Amino acid sequence: MGQHKYTPVGQGGGRLIGKLKVHVDQNKCVGSGQCVFVAPVVFGQREEDGIVELLVDELDESLNADVKTAERLCPTSAIEVRET
Repeated sequence: MGQHKYTPVGQGGGRLIGKLKVHVDQNKCVGSGQCVFVAPVVFGQREEDGIVELLVDELDESLNADVKTAERLCPTSAIEVRET
């Protein structure tokens, strides 16, 4: 798969994942890890501080429900998921 490129903080945008657009706000994230627990293929945490990272550019639609659950469980609403 190679190196992943992440949307820089403050740059806006997001990633299309299946039929969803997923955006993470690293400024809001407190590193609780709920997203990683629910959707580890999609979300990771930076090693140095536990802040959320998107791990994929494209994903099978079968994980859409997990991504939506991660959004719902995030205690700081750092994950935003929109249907495209």
